[in-house]
Amino acid sequence: MPRPSKRSGAGPPAPDHDAARLGPGDDGTDPTGPGPPPALARIARSAARRFGWGLGDQAVSSLTNFAVGVTVARSLGAEQFGIFSLAWVTFGVVLNVSRGLATDPLTVRFSAVPTRTWRDGAVRATGTALLTGLTTGAAALLAGVALGGPFGGALVTLGIALPALLLQDAWRFAFFAAGAGRKACVNDLAMAVALVPAMLLATRAGTIEAFLLAWGGAAAVAALFGALQMHALPRLGGSRSWLVQQRDLGVRYLVENVSNSGGAQIRMYGLGAIAGLAAVGAVRGVELLLGPFLAVLMGLTLVAVPEAARVLARSPRRLPLFCLALGGGQVVAALLWGAGLLLLLPNAVGGWLLGAVWPIASTLIVPATLGVMGASMCSGAAAGLRALGAARRGLRAQLLASAAYVTGGLVGAALGGALGSAWGVAAATTSSAVVWWLQLRTGLREHRRTASAPAPEPDSEPVRLDDDEMRTP
Repeated sequence: MPRPSKRSGAGPPAPDHDAARLGPGDDGTDPTGPGPPPALARIARSAARRFGWGLGDQAVSSLTNFAVGVTVARSLGAEQFGIFSLAWVTFGVVLNVSRGLATDPLTVRFSAVPTRTWRDGAVRATGTALLTGLTTGAAALLAGVALGGPFGGALVTLGIALPALLLQDAWRFAFFAAGAGRKACVNDLAMAVALVPAMLLATRAGTIEAFLLAWGGAAAVAALFGALQMHALPRLGGSRSWLVQQRDLGVRYLVENVSNSGGAQIRMYGLGAIAGLAAVGAVRGVELLLGPFLAVLMGLTLVAVPEAARVLARSPRRLPLFCLALGGGQVVAALLWGAGLLLLLPNAVGGWLLGAVWPIASTLIVPATLGVMGASMCSGAAAGLRALGAARRGLRAQLLASAAYVTGGLVGAALGGALGSAWGVAAATTSSAVVWWLQLRTGLREHRRTASAPAPEPDSEPVRLDDDEMRTP
């Protein structure tokens, strides 16, 4: 089995960075092999199609999360919703561990490789994600038993759900790495459909544990459906080789991701200790109000790194413009969405959506919107650094950004509760954008200096297989 290069770029070079695909129709490229480079309009249409699937997939995922959050907020009240929110941010930390070790290296190094090479990487990466879920799930279960009480019960249930949640997420990234966003979107639709009866049963039970089990059960259905689409199972036995081969990126991405989600967890735990669980619920409530825009942000993030890698392969000088357009577009979208919430959302509708959480959450719309605008500019630069394989520079930027986020969130909480914490985070994310872009500029300079170095030969000509040809013998 051919293996990808271990250099810190986006993978072995290929005649066309769009070549590795799961099935016809996802990218619009010519599958007949090497030839004249496609026209700029054709490249743009291909990229737009992939971004469209990314947005569609994330829209389904975010609407699913929005439905879960709103249902829990209306059913459980402010304090219990605060406990659910702490479980949610704990899941966020574990999810970023999985992505750093498994799917982030996959999207960087397996977005432009022959189909057989991608397939080998995908089953080992998803196996690594499943192993991460089993390990962290056991740890969460033990911690919940030790802690006891309402939060302990939430941790026990989260531990049961983690393997399915992480595997379902890993399938999404595996499909996007191959340019098959349609399959990722269908996988999330399967989870949304399974969630409907599960949430109805959880609402009848009316407990935090019931809602977490419903969420995890729907993810299990989608994880099985992802394996059916792939015609393969995650390879747990390949986790060790995957971790060894991707350790130069995986370790840095692990620290980078965990510092990001860990910062959010520290901020939420600290806010709960300083201002109470209701304040935690209010912050999560305003995040739900921003959910449709965050769907756009996360949808672009899903495909941003593979697309940035393609831009880099075709024309490195266009990468900064791509990153600027990516970040700037998100900033404008965040501003418009926040203004719409502030000016057009009636109090009656907000109260119906969030129940007792609404009065405090409504006061956080302005600072929360500014915070998302700052994070949008950070994400544009982060995509460029990932495409460059500049994990060291991305890690440096993320550590500084996370330190600013925690400091701003906790100092703000001490000074002004939930509102002060939201303004502190807004200031932190805005200043962090400067750090990210400085690191991207330096990374581009380093790339230009080493661009003349000879690159290894590709393992084989990229191929493109129909769905029937993907099946494992």
